[in-house]
Amino acid sequence: MSKAGTDFRIVLTSLLSHFFALPSMENKRKLLVLYATETGNAQDLAERIAREAERHFYSPVLHSTASYEPSALPMEENVIIVASTCGQGDPPAAMKVFWRYLLRKSLGQDWLEGMHYAVFGLGDSGYQKYNLVAKKLDRRLSDLGAKPIIPKGLGDDQHRSGYEAALDPWLANLWTAMRERIALPYGLQDPDNNDISNTQLDCPKFSVKYHNSASASQMESLTIADNDVLRAVQEKWVDYQKARVMLESAAGDTPSSMEPEVPGYGPDQPMFAKMTANKRLTAEDHNQNVRHIEFDLGPNGVKYHPGDILTLIPRQNPDDIEAFLQRLSLDGDAYVTVEASQSELTCSWNDPQLLQLGPVKLRTLVEGVLDVSSASPRRYFFEVMSHFAAAEHEKGRLQYFATSEGRDDLYQYNQRERRSVLEVLLDFPSVQLPLDWVLQIVPRLKPRSFSIASSQRVHPNQAHLTMAVVEWMTPFKRKRHGLCSTWLSQLDPSLGEVYVPVWITRGALKLPPPSVPLILVGPGTGCAPFRSFVEDRDILSQSEPVAPILFFFGCRNQAKDFMYKDFWQSCTTDHKVMSPESGGGLHVAFSRDQGQKVYVQHKIRENCKLVWRLLQSGAAIFISGSANKMPAQVTSAFEEIIGSEAGISREAAIRWLKQMELKGRFSVEAWS
Repeated sequence: MSKAGTDFRIVLTSLLSHFFALPSMENKRKLLVLYATETGNAQDLAERIAREAERHFYSPVLHSTASYEPSALPMEENVIIVASTCGQGDPPAAMKVFWRYLLRKSLGQDWLEGMHYAVFGLGDSGYQKYNLVAKKLDRRLSDLGAKPIIPKGLGDDQHRSGYEAALDPWLANLWTAMRERIALPYGLQDPDNNDISNTQLDCPKFSVKYHNSASASQMESLTIADNDVLRAVQEKWVDYQKARVMLESAAGDTPSSMEPEVPGYGPDQPMFAKMTANKRLTAEDHNQNVRHIEFDLGPNGVKYHPGDILTLIPRQNPDDIEAFLQRLSLDGDAYVTVEASQSELTCSWNDPQLLQLGPVKLRTLVEGVLDVSSASPRRYFFEVMSHFAAAEHEKGRLQYFATSEGRDDLYQYNQRERRSVLEVLLDFPSVQLPLDWVLQIVPRLKPRSFSIASSQRVHPNQAHLTMAVVEWMTPFKRKRHGLCSTWLSQLDPSLGEVYVPVWITRGALKLPPPSVPLILVGPGTGCAPFRSFVEDRDILSQSEPVAPILFFFGCRNQAKDFMYKDFWQSCTTDHKVMSPESGGGLHVAFSRDQGQKVYVQHKIRENCKLVWRLLQSGAAIFISGSANKMPAQVTSAFEEIIGSEAGISREAAIRWLKQMELKGRFSVEAWS
């Protein structure tokens, strides 16, 4: 072939490759990606799926189940749903309307005929109802006539590599199965997910606009007197909330309402509770610092019920905030607004109410919205960093961390050591992230929740907490501290007024009527909600008949961490609710006071006759504490007692307990 002919073929091949390498949006097959999230993990995963779908030449459309109209599902051809399981098998709040629609009896078995779907669940195998939402969703979609693309995937937060251990192979199977159904456009090639060196960085979701300091400062909160402590806290919270709403709006999420209907039940209008007590419950030489904290909710404070939750957002260390700003060469005193960078995203900043918010200080945005000092970054963080690394050795390591091959090494470096965003940035000094990417990939500062340890019948306008100060040693002997518990433990109301924005959340444990006997199992700080139960029943018993309470508590040493000892013991005398004379009791497992360890499940078995007698009287069982092993071991003890005392098989005893659960007589509240 002549040189001219060869040159022509090269040019023609180049033109054809260019033509077929740029399929239009109309030629790409739509892929709907839905997520139901409570803490942001499911959204993060769904965004990853959407990114990979784009790279595989699909046209992804991303929605929360809260914003998607479920009646439109029959018109969808391919749907991926990522769903978290909360608490004891509950769907996230953002999924409840969506789920209720799918449960309508009017929907026939062929309602979703023609739709293909895949479900990935996020759960924690430490909970008994592990990934229940994903399992039920998968079954319901199938019942409505939809066809699974691949079997459901179940991510386990307890796995040594987190939920990504199940996600990586599930996604690989998903793209293979999708390609078998939908042919690749001519001239294109699917990417190798383990080679991101040639991957083009996606466009950032956000666009940041800087404002003149003089004009912007007029739009911020009013300056207040230094001695007005309460108003200072209120104004700071308003600034934080402005920053949160701004970022939510720019992300296309539904912004938090600025005026909720019921004050005190959400972060938009919290109660500014005054801390009146913060004292240590455990002995000074005990290895764990457990605090008893009291808040005054004020004369107009909201009402709560035994078993409810107090929620708050922690404050970060100012030194960490300054170090983060300096590391990224950001001016904390600059005023900014954040908008959606892509025109196809709906941006709520056209709302006149939001326009009135105005710019916020960058420091306010970082310290009030981004978690730079406690949360570990996700894998996409490392992929984005690799694009901004000036040093080749850093770029190579970051690229490796961002692949499925590097997942286990990333786990050892990042999750297992619980490295913070700030620490990771300091480990890769050549990386200089732009602010728009910082706002997208740095984890959000999450609320923390605590079981309320008091009854308002006994403590009007107050809420008490029982909080363990979280400290641990990493595998590389680095001492770590929990952000929220460390911050709260250091607040000292004896040195001056302390106010904390808080709100009430309905808990999973609901105190039954006074006529129902109670069997409570709450080792360690799991006793917190049961202090509210016992207080409530105890004061009621002074004016009306109440059923007995059998309480199993557990701790290490009687002399060091028998928390609320005097209160518990006072309720066992004079025919009170936990007295043997009333049919109740207090049984404590001190695990380290003897050669052989004794736990609450051992005490339950020792008192099998009393447990069975109360169950025969219609007692309700409540379990609260660590989700590691305790709930399963305690449940097993109850199954053994039911089987033995009723003379039935273990399988029948399990069904018995399941029926109790369905009737609201068996409840578990556990945390990791």
